[in-house]
Amino acid sequence: MKFHSLIIGAVFAGASLGAFAQAPASSPIVIKFSHVVAADTPKGKGAEKFKELAEAATKGKVKIEVYANSVLYKDKEEMEALQLGAVQMLAPSLAKFGPLGVKEFEVFDLPYIFPDRAALEKVENGPVGAMLFKKLEGKGIRGLAYWDNGFKVMSANKPIHLPDDFKGLKMRIQSSKVLEAQMRALNSLPQVLAFSEVYQALQTGVVDGTENPPSNLYTQKMNEVQKYVAVSNHGYLGYAVIVNKKFWDELPADIRTALEGAMKEATKYTNDIAETENKDALAKVKATGKTQVYDLTAAETAAWKKVLLPVQEEMKSRIGKDTVEAVQKETGVLK
Repeated sequence: MKFHSLIIGAVFAGASLGAFAQAPASSPIVIKFSHVVAADTPKGKGAEKFKELAEAATKGKVKIEVYANSVLYKDKEEMEALQLGAVQMLAPSLAKFGPLGVKEFEVFDLPYIFPDRAALEKVENGPVGAMLFKKLEGKGIRGLAYWDNGFKVMSANKPIHLPDDFKGLKMRIQSSKVLEAQMRALNSLPQVLAFSEVYQALQTGVVDGTENPPSNLYTQKMNEVQKYVAVSNHGYLGYAVIVNKKFWDELPADIRTALEGAMKEATKYTNDIAETENKDALAKVKATGKTQVYDLTAAETAAWKKVLLPVQEEMKSRIGKDTVEAVQKETGVLK
């Protein structure tokens, strides 16, 4: 998507912002909700649930248009589109805010920073999560909710049981300096690619492997071009549901209140199904018989942690020492 196309979209979106009072009562307010993953992932289902709830709560005064699988914008384009007003709502991965200048969000990319789901929820629903959303407002963005996708597995076309097994492998990552450091700690070669390009890159050997929650791996059919999956749970992938702040602030108060209620309910739904969806996806990958799925042993996990935990210290200078340590304290990593 060219920059001028975004500008044109922004002009039309901007024109609609101040049109609420003049619009006929029968004309709904349109909210374009764009995301880059499949409709049958936790995020995809969450977006559809929000559409259902929001349209019901506003009695048809709002129409939610959901665009999955990068139909509107690819990874690098969507944030700019939101800021310009060409799209009103996104649910990008938390790593996407680093390039925007809010590097504190990259704390979510740190390996082994969240020992379990309860620790994660404590961070997202507590002071740290609120502080991070506050930092987005200067960028013209309002944070509405954190959506879970789950803990990540590693995949490759060779067994990857120990850090030495990663040596020389080209591993796809989303754009994140933290994930680059993680892959380098494993002596692999990090390759930044848009999510929509990963399957073909794996198929053609442009990259050798990648990391993802099982639901993303399965719904994008990456398992078809990956022979081995290590259930490592080494990192977390989550999303922030965000809106264009100007658009949101100009909504009628009653509409905004109804949408906030719908988002709260959709968030509970999405986060409740994430763990089940990932378990189901992993079972489906195993059932194909084409991909060997295995859990790391305690000794293998210890070996991974030995090389990956230092990344938390290394990234303090980038993310912010206070932010990293605040999360470490909340999760019990730092006593």
